[in-house]
Amino acid sequence: MSKSTKWYNIKDCLTILCFMFLFVAGLAPLSAAAEKQDLTVYAAASTTNAMTDIAKMFEKKHPVKIKLSFASSSTLAKQIENGAPADVYLSANPKWMNYLDERGVTQKGTRVDLLGNRIVLIAPESSATDNVAVDSGLDLPALLGDGRLSMGDPDHVPAGMYGKKAMENLGLWEGVQNKIARSKDVRAALVLVERGEAPLGQVYATDAAISKKVKVVGVFPESSHPPIVYPAALVQDSAPAREFLKYLRSPEAAKIFAEYGFAVR
Repeated sequence: MSKSTKWYNIKDCLTILCFMFLFVAGLAPLSAAAEKQDLTVYAAASTTNAMTDIAKMFEKKHPVKIKLSFASSSTLAKQIENGAPADVYLSANPKWMNYLDERGVTQKGTRVDLLGNRIVLIAPESSATDNVAVDSGLDLPALLGDGRLSMGDPDHVPAGMYGKKAMENLGLWEGVQNKIARSKDVRAALVLVERGEAPLGQVYATDAAISKKVKVVGVFPESSHPPIVYPAALVQDSAPAREFLKYLRSPEAAKIFAEYGFAVR
């Protein structure tokens, strides 16, 4: 073999090696992306803003893509019971977490009480109603006039369930039970007041805090209803799910929850 032929063979080999290196390097990002795992989190509608921010922070630190699904706790619980692919469930009250626990849907030993909240009375920002004392002397029918009180459906939405109990204990329910605008979740109740379609609404303090279109005109006494507790638990046991549940109790997540008005337990 001549020196010239040897040179061309070496040159060809180097060219092939170069192409192989570029090919493998090009595949590296694809391989990393392929290893990224999906994590599905079902969470109460009232946690939408906080959980969205927390999920983004978690994704920056872990090779996980989080899919968030928000609705009333009852709706989510029923979906999970029927096989919806949730990895983590965050409920706005213990009742619907108990519902899944009793049916063996959640992972035993993973349940934690994560957050607390308050029930408030809201009105459109332009409303003349302002600073009312929420007690047994409150004349809600007079404040509502021909309008309705917007709230989560008290038959199954946690915010509505807490709200109804508070009004029952204060002796207010009988006067307004036929003037309720029942919403599918607490965020829908907020929207009705934002649009001026309801003169008053009953929502969580955290929901009122995110809106510039409503104002808090009264706060229901904590003693008027059961403690508002948000439990969280694993539905599917996996390393990413365990890590995310752990992260929900971290100082970083606690800071975000607090910024949105939640009481961190």
